[in-house]
Amino acid sequence: MRIMGLDYGTKTVGVALSDPLGIMAQAVETITRKEENKLRRTCARIEELIGKYGVEKIVLGFPKHMNNDIGERAEKSLEFREMLMRRTGLEVIMWDERLTTVEAERTLIESNVRRENRKQHIDQIAAVFILQGYLDLLRIQGERENA
Repeated sequence: MRIMGLDYGTKTVGVALSDPLGIMAQAVETITRKEENKLRRTCARIEELIGKYGVEKIVLGFPKHMNNDIGERAEKSLEFREMLMRRTGLEVIMWDERLTTVEAERTLIESNVRRENRKQHIDQIAAVFILQGYLDLLRIQGERENA
C-alpha cells in the first residue's frame, strides 16, 4: 500500500511517497501555484499522482504552534484536508509537522545544497519527514502488536 505525504504551504505543496511496503518515504516533487487560494491545479496534480502510484492514504502536515495551539496555517490545512477527502475519497491523516521545515533546511545545509537551490527542495524534504514519521509510527505499532 502506498501512502502519500504532503507539506501544504501558502504557494507550494511538497509531495513524498512511501515505497510499496510502507517502510521508507521518498521525495517526489513540489507543486507550485501563483496564489494561495488557487487550488484546482494543485488538487488535479495530486489526483494524477494518486492514480499513477496507487496511493491509498494521505498524510498531511498539521502546522501547530509550539504551544500546541492551532493557528491560521493549521486552519487552512484542515480546509485543504476536507477538500482532498472530497476530491479523492481517501483517508487523510493529520500529522504534527512542527519543526519539519527547520529539520529539512538543516538536512539540505548538511548535504551542501547551495542556498539558492534549497527553496526548490525544502517542501519535498519536509513532506518526506512528515510521511516518514507516520510510517515509523505504523512500524512501531506493528511491533507492539506482534510482541
